[in-house]
Amino acid sequence: MLRDRGLPVVALGSIVAGGALWLSGHENSADIAWAVGAVAVLVPLVISTARALLRGDVGVDAIALVAIVWALALGEFLAGAIVALMMSGGAALEAWADGRARRELRLLVERAPRIAHRYVGESLEEVQVEDLLVGDLVSVRAGEIVPADGTVTSREAVLDESALTGEALPVTIASHGQARSGTANAGDTFDLRITAPAAQSAYAAIVRLVRSAEVDRAQFTRLADRYAAYFLPFSLAVAGLAWLASGDPTRGLAVMVVATPCPLILAAPIAFVAGLSRAARAGIIVKGGGVLERLGTARTVLLDKTGTLTLGEPKLEEIIVYGKLSADHVLRLAASIDQMSTHVLAESLVSAAAARELALSIPTGVSEDAGRGIVGTIDGSTVAVGSSGWLESNGYIGVRERAREHDTGEGAGRAKILVGVDGALAAVIVMGDRLRPGAHTLARELQSLGVTTVALVTGDRAEIAEEVARTAGIEHVYSEQTPEGKLDVVRATRDREEMRNVVMVGDGINDAPALALADVGIAIAGKGATISSETADVVITVDNANRVALSIGIGQRSLHIARQSVGYGLGLSVAAMLFAAFGYLPPVWGALFQEVIDVAVILNALRALRA
Repeated sequence: MLRDRGLPVVALGSIVAGGALWLSGHENSADIAWAVGAVAVLVPLVISTARALLRGDVGVDAIALVAIVWALALGEFLAGAIVALMMSGGAALEAWADGRARRELRLLVERAPRIAHRYVGESLEEVQVEDLLVGDLVSVRAGEIVPADGTVTSREAVLDESALTGEALPVTIASHGQARSGTANAGDTFDLRITAPAAQSAYAAIVRLVRSAEVDRAQFTRLADRYAAYFLPFSLAVAGLAWLASGDPTRGLAVMVVATPCPLILAAPIAFVAGLSRAARAGIIVKGGGVLERLGTARTVLLDKTGTLTLGEPKLEEIIVYGKLSADHVLRLAASIDQMSTHVLAESLVSAAAARELALSIPTGVSEDAGRGIVGTIDGSTVAVGSSGWLESNGYIGVRERAREHDTGEGAGRAKILVGVDGALAAVIVMGDRLRPGAHTLARELQSLGVTTVALVTGDRAEIAEEVARTAGIEHVYSEQTPEGKLDVVRATRDREEMRNVVMVGDGINDAPALALADVGIAIAGKGATISSETADVVITVDNANRVALSIGIGQRSLHIARQSVGYGLGLSVAAMLFAAFGYLPPVWGALFQEVIDVAVILNALRALRA
């Protein structure tokens, strides 16, 4: 109610009108005008204070309430009107600042797609996005928002992903590529085959996170509210002592006038909301001010490997041939077999063959040893694809030694797939999972922010994990960890006081338990991926690992500015109270001085919007 922008207009109008009347010699009428302005704010102030008391909160509104009532009782109507203007104007300014800080978050919600153009035979019908079903074919016109996650069926699509990723340049999605809801069509009209309902699409998940962020409050803000429980009796005590010592109740009124810092206390949530907005512009969706505060005090960062430090998309790097078969022929045989495999590398191998436009065959007699290898018959040849140990166990003698002759190593995210044809080693296929952009410098950036421990926590083998860690400059490695093992690492780290708060960064799927247990869980959901878990506190929508460091930096800056705003503001208020207690600051001038303090700290809190 105090945030009504009409109240400061009434209060200011009463001050101006009263001033004009006083200058014209109508002092009694001037007092009435000032009293009207004070009462206009006093009524909603009484209601808001009563509601706060019923909730068990002693808000700083109570200080303003006492000051206005005291001013009216002593006939200091101008002082009462100025306090009323300060309260209503500060609340209105806070509402404006809060709206400005939430602008980017609000824009994310407002631009959520609402309609789609779905094919019905050869014609198009306009439907609500909620009515889209998996498998529907829709037309996305130039400038429209992609209504749901889907696969591009046209030759290509040019999309503006800036709303999700913060990247200004449009991206081109080839035919059969994935397009995410919430992106904008920056090119010609294209067709899209829906792969997920709108409610389960990437943009809908982001909107849910944004709405969650808007209602969450930081622990520090709650602590700031509690200052009122101590500040109110302190203010009354100082005012009472000033009155008793001087015998002048106006001294006590002057103390209460300068002890009215409601907009000051509101500076803390403004700083955090501004930080949320700053993060959103960078493609970082934070679930609330409380999360931002914990990010600002992080001392340990635990990083998953696949999909976090690396892109999680293994690519074909090299084919080392050991016989008369050509590299393409071996790749065709291996990919034909891997069509039937559930191994994580099988899809990448099939994609590599498709990229070379190799015609695959349907294998027969397929048998797979999950996680180790697969064997079957293709075009009359027995083809085995798997690890060197598995091939040897299936009769391929000397495979380990032959493979080592041209050992390329298993560097940062590399893996070797051995292909045997009719009992002989035919080739070694080297697959590489590239480091995500920003991963090379992430550890250094985190350490520069005061993070004392950066560790790699992964389910991969020790040699691969350690090579990735060396490449990324990470000292501590926990390899071959199951989801339960990752939980134990997070738990053990949290139990050490010097390592709190703990940030866990993962892909949001198999890392979900660890993300939930950590003080802050960060999920990276890059291009082509949906936000698969809402257990994370932070979701990064950009394919760049340095956003992890940026999120912590934004948290530190927001927390620093919030503390600075509250600390400096309260310090100035206490100093002004002492001046008022000794008679150096009359009520009217004290009210004007407090107004300056409140406006200054709110504007200072808005600095969290900037980089």
